[in-house]
Amino acid sequence: MSRGAGVEQFDVAVVGSGVIGLGAALAAVARGLRVVVIERGSEPTGASIRNFGHLCFTPQHGLAREFGSTSREIWLKLAVDAGVWVREAGTLIAARRDDEFAVLAEFADARGAEVELLTAAETDARLPIAPGVAVGGAFLPRDLQANPRQALGAITAHLARMGVEFRHRTAVGAVRSGRVETSRGPIDADEIVVAANHDLDLLYPDLAERHGIERCGLDMLRVAANLTAPLASPLLTGWSLVRYGGFAATGAAGALKRRLHAEEPMLAALDLNQMYTQLPDGSLIVGDTHYRGTSIAPFQPEAAFEALLDVTRELFGLSEVRVLERWQGVYASGPSDFLIERPEPGVSVIAATTGIGMTTGLGLAEHVVAGITGERATITAPKGTA
Repeated sequence: MSRGAGVEQFDVAVVGSGVIGLGAALAAVARGLRVVVIERGSEPTGASIRNFGHLCFTPQHGLAREFGSTSREIWLKLAVDAGVWVREAGTLIAARRDDEFAVLAEFADARGAEVELLTAAETDARLPIAPGVAVGGAFLPRDLQANPRQALGAITAHLARMGVEFRHRTAVGAVRSGRVETSRGPIDADEIVVAANHDLDLLYPDLAERHGIERCGLDMLRVAANLTAPLASPLLTGWSLVRYGGFAATGAAGALKRRLHAEEPMLAALDLNQMYTQLPDGSLIVGDTHYRGTSIAPFQPEAAFEALLDVTRELFGLSEVRVLERWQGVYASGPSDFLIERPEPGVSVIAATTGIGMTTGLGLAEHVVAGITGERATITAPKGTA
């Protein structure tokens, strides 16, 4: 394709400034390339900023575990280089029934030093939950916590200082080899990385349909709760043990899922992942429910929020929880953890498609950029693996 006079030219153009898009820009500029990021909004407002900030590397499985391991090193480097607030908090898990602890025990046996099993007394000592609720638990020391509302802005500012150019309030209408057509005119680039999350179907509808990509909506809350002590680490529960790949791969997970769905059909219908993180201001992020479709209605039923508040009061032994904010997240959802496609020369389309973008997205982006620049993908093997 011939390049017209006056058309902006870059080595790499990135479509989307969520965590995966910013990760692609970081990987490219670190290799000395001239990079532009194209974002339709004035600032990130999508899935990357609406999540828990829980970087739960240990529970991942397969390729997600590999990408997560790489992401961990990048997050720690961004804490130093970009001033991103990152806490080496690990993850705590409260097992409230024996079948939940059985999953943790099997997982610990497989992962060794990555998992520390806790007795009921040790779990009570580490968590501000209601006395006697937990039969045991686990601590995952390698996991991290970030604050999404601070992280994306800090990473963006860091990239700008490194020379990455940003085109905000700029919509992308079409992508083809060598060129991005935008609402502010064309941009030419040797390589284009499309990281548009759930909106990838607007640019590549056939590709999205072929991979079974749809939208997943979720309900979340930020609350003020008078806990007996700070929540030292992000907290997972039995509902989390049937969601994350590493836990779900255990032999004990099937029986746990059947029991949860039989005893709590309403929570199962909400596709609950009962989990919590505490922000630096002391407030708790509470979540989350899941619902899927080609489009997501903006109307959030109050019953979902009532269920989230009910399980929160029960777990922490609280009579009152004050809601500070409610919001809806939306992300690309598909049957596999990731979509990595090369629809035409010079164009890569990438997404995390099971809601683990914050945890694995920087590693995914590093892997893809390493590939398109002719390098061997720099995936760090998790400890204890060959």
